[in-house]
Amino acid sequence: MSFENLNLIEPILKALKTEGYTTPTPIQKQAIPLVLAKKDLLGCAQTGTGKTAAFAIPIIQLLIEDKTPPQGKRHLRSLILTPTRELAIQIGESFANYGK
Repeated sequence: MSFENLNLIEPILKALKTEGYTTPTPIQKQAIPLVLAKKDLLGCAQTGTGKTAAFAIPIIQLLIEDKTPPQGKRHLRSLILTPTRELAIQIGESFANYGK
């Protein structure tokens, strides 16, 4: 299976290639379609298996596809909770890389 099989849009596929991603990990194969379908997800996997990409990639795609213009004040579109500042920085960098 490849990332193309997960119905990801071309800009994300290009960013993944730039990052050196070739095939999705098991957590990514299972999580990405669920998040794209706007389903709830609780995932658990070993360190280094691509958990951040498993939720960040489909969130970015959903944000890009949401054509609803913001009304009034800026509103929250996504919230990622993390236990440490270091992990928050790492997740932020991942979002920036996948969202290029």
